[in-house]
Amino acid sequence: MLDVTRKLVELLDLAPIGDDHFQGESENLGFPNVFGGQVLGQGLMAASRTVESRLPHSMHAYFLRPGNHRLPIDYEVQRVRDGGSFSVRRVIARQDGKEILTGSVSFQVGEAGFDHQIDMPAAPAVETLQSEQEQNETLKPHVPETLHKSMTRERPIEIRPVNPVNPLAPEVRPPVKQSWMRARGSLPDDPVLHRCLLAYASDFSFLGTSLNPHGVTFMTKDMQVASLDHAIWFHREFRMDDWLLYDKDSPSAFGGRGFNRGNIFNREGVLVASTTQEALIRQRQPS
Repeated sequence: MLDVTRKLVELLDLAPIGDDHFQGESENLGFPNVFGGQVLGQGLMAASRTVESRLPHSMHAYFLRPGNHRLPIDYEVQRVRDGGSFSVRRVIARQDGKEILTGSVSFQVGEAGFDHQIDMPAAPAVETLQSEQEQNETLKPHVPETLHKSMTRERPIEIRPVNPVNPLAPEVRPPVKQSWMRARGSLPDDPVLHRCLLAYASDFSFLGTSLNPHGVTFMTKDMQVASLDHAIWFHREFRMDDWLLYDKDSPSAFGGRGFNRGNIFNREGVLVASTTQEALIRQRQPS
């Protein structure tokens, strides 16, 4: 496992601080606030620590306040129900006594049942694409020096966008995006860890799908963008240290909000997870 990936795994390895209470550190990715995917992944890990012999199949979360990457995050897990097949947990993330995320996680025992899925869409082979880090190297001379470190930092999750958008010169495009992603280096055989890592990674470049038709990005002047909520469903087993295709679309934007959907496939075309997210995409008007 690479050092940068090990640090991410350690970030998700929460410390118990009481009955069904856990604490996680924060990381600074160069964003003004804590990356939402970090809180999703840590929240899912906290809930999973209170369930035995059942794996999470869905998580639904609301982002309530921006997180401060200088402070640790406390996670409270509430045991809502333990049934014969399903368990439900509520998780609350707090910083400085204030809630920054609230969500619910459902767990299920393994069982056989009906099986169908949609076909994997066409996508370029991952070997033909550059990583985001490589693409950002070409943009570095054109952005303020204060952004250089965050743009070209070594990343535990390698993302290779299909038809990437230039954040400095966006153009109007259809509301669709694709990217391949994986964790760098080998990971242990822990299905909970792989799910938490996918929850973490599923927030990267998601809300930007709803910006495509409007020819703007998060770097466009006067844009205010933030994730409002996030849901993820785990359908089938997968590994985060092998390539996954993240296929995204945005059916609607209205009232300052953009709605995004995603399906995640492994290299063999198996649908392993699905996501949805609504985001604030507000362009402030000049005063």
